[in-house]
Amino acid sequence: MLIKPLSALVLVSSMLLGTAHAAEQQLDRIAAIVDNDVVMLSQYQKRLKEVQQTISKRGVEVPPDDVLRQQVMDRLIIDAIQLQIAERSGISVNDEELNSSMATIAERNGLTQAEFEQALANDGLSLQEAREQIRHEMIISRVRQYRVTERIQVTDQEVQNFLASDLGKMQLAEEYELANILVPVPDGATSDELEAAQKTVASIVNNLENGGDFSQLAIRYSASENALEGGDMGWRRAAQLPPPFDRIVGQMEVGQVTEPTRTAGGIIMLKLLDKRGDQETYRDEVHVRHILLTPSEIRSPEATQKLAQRLYERLNNGEDFAALAKQFSEDPGSALSGGDMNWVDPNSVVPEFREEMARTDIGQLSKPFASQFGWHVLQVLDRRSTDSSAQMREQQALNLLRNRKYDEELQTWLGQIRDEAYVEIKDL
Repeated sequence: MLIKPLSALVLVSSMLLGTAHAAEQQLDRIAAIVDNDVVMLSQYQKRLKEVQQTISKRGVEVPPDDVLRQQVMDRLIIDAIQLQIAERSGISVNDEELNSSMATIAERNGLTQAEFEQALANDGLSLQEAREQIRHEMIISRVRQYRVTERIQVTDQEVQNFLASDLGKMQLAEEYELANILVPVPDGATSDELEAAQKTVASIVNNLENGGDFSQLAIRYSASENALEGGDMGWRRAAQLPPPFDRIVGQMEVGQVTEPTRTAGGIIMLKLLDKRGDQETYRDEVHVRHILLTPSEIRSPEATQKLAQRLYERLNNGEDFAALAKQFSEDPGSALSGGDMNWVDPNSVVPEFREEMARTDIGQLSKPFASQFGWHVLQVLDRRSTDSSAQMREQQALNLLRNRKYDEELQTWLGQIRDEAYVEIKDL
């Protein structure tokens, strides 16, 4: 969420000058009251224009005014509610964090700071306006992480069941780029409300069958959080999707749309935009043992280095590594095991140790070398490229299950905070 392309984060805004600007300021009024905050008409009009221009840039037809106006107002209202929750909860983004995010955005777009500011100016957006917009996005993201994540519980048994399932075994398989359209159905919907939702869905399906644009239909009809982005959900693994989509998506072809499916939030359709291949990651591990000698009050650094050199020479003369490690090594984690550190991820050790492991062949000894811990002599016993450890797989499963529950919980939470808020929309 935090780092989006410049075109997505920095929307074009119009800047009115002179008397026109002064007139707009004089005529500004409240467009909506949201609990203890307000949405001003100028704020609403500016966001509406930004969205219209963004949709036009994407090459799709802008939906009818009444539909787009409602979507924009709904977004401003839900944003205002979340920002008030953040203020009450003491959630904020300091300037250092904001500066880091701004720098990352510029870097990812291949821009220097000066070029970044010029790009903002070209879009009619000041640096200060962009900073506040991004700050708000970061705050909203944190509110959701705190409030939604705390509602999600994943047990150890769920993790183990997932890892044992066919779906769990596919967790590192393909990823899918998806878009969605969500037609809302209220809890305890009346027959008339359900019938109206079904008619809307039928209209969407008919449009799609006649060549309609999914993105445009999402902007017009969808109640999903990502509606104004054409329903774009980004990249997901099957395991991150709620049933039955976790099973269906793997059988879909790019461009295919699922049948309308009733879920907790309403009736939903997914479109497969793209897919990408095997995501398995392997890491190199080294089976290594070492002798560590640490300087102390009774042994100077120079004396420690000399002892390391003598042990290196004794090892080269054929003495047993394990025996010398048990006698001399001062690494409490490996000394009793003859210096054996078992299989080591190079990224888990200090740079000096990692570099020495890398240049030492299997079965060979390193020359004595220093690190922050003292002087070492190491021997590489073997190397392997291995799949993630059991612990890493369990963590991946936990993350996937949390993400899987997050989307559903987010929509439920957004609905709840909207229902609980006092909202009064003025005539626009």
